[in-house]
Amino acid sequence: MNARPSILLTAAAAAVLLFLQLPVIVVALSSFTETSYLTFPPQGFTLRWFGAVLTDPDWLSAIGFSLGLALLATLTSMVLGTAAAYAINRRLLPGSDALASFLMAPLVFPAVVIGVALLQFYAHLGWRGNFLALVASHVVLTSPYVVRACLSSLAGVSVDLEEAAGTLGAGGFTAFRLVTLPLLKPGLVAGGFFSFITSLDNVPVTIFLLGPGQSTLPVKIFTAIDQGGVDPGLAAISTILILLTGAALAIAERWVGFSRFV
Repeated sequence: MNARPSILLTAAAAAVLLFLQLPVIVVALSSFTETSYLTFPPQGFTLRWFGAVLTDPDWLSAIGFSLGLALLATLTSMVLGTAAAYAINRRLLPGSDALASFLMAPLVFPAVVIGVALLQFYAHLGWRGNFLALVASHVVLTSPYVVRACLSSLAGVSVDLEEAAGTLGAGGFTAFRLVTLPLLKPGLVAGGFFSFITSLDNVPVTIFLLGPGQSTLPVKIFTAIDQGGVDPGLAAISTILILLTGAALAIAERWVGFSRFV
């Protein structure tokens, strides 16, 4: 008697998922069109648009800049976020709950507001266009993901394990490195992954802080659409990003099963 509602629920869920994925499917298929303008369904089949963007120095420069920025921001967020999560979980600082809420604030505030505020701050200090200042801005946006994921992991790690390591002669840092940190790996990987994707994909904050000659891949896509509309080259670079992100998600989920931290 329950088979019919179950089938209907499954069909409804599949329909919703298909609807959500339709824009991705349309962009991916349109990147193979032979026409010089974006069209769906695609007219013919060609890979020349992928070759065009992957051999264009401007696109390659934007890709390299984005990857370097995202990597530095992610590594910094993983270090600072892990330390903050550990201090909050172990109540090493007064007002740990308030500190946790403060660190989560960038997830609540509109990114445009953060971008404008950082623009005014850096302009006052003369740091606008400084690469390290841009990295610091991305750390502000990405570290909450690491803190949140690591707090989830630490919730299942008993302090008794570190105390046991201490009775065996391990110092505080050694006990953390050999006992707690390996148990933190799922949360750390999950937080690092989401940090990297957030940094790589950011436009509202980055576009305010870039200096002359600097451009990230999302900002370049945004400005290219604004100046010349959407062409198959933009669809091709978007398809590459979709495929790489999907592959990374599958690998990370298989490795640590980070979906429980979302």
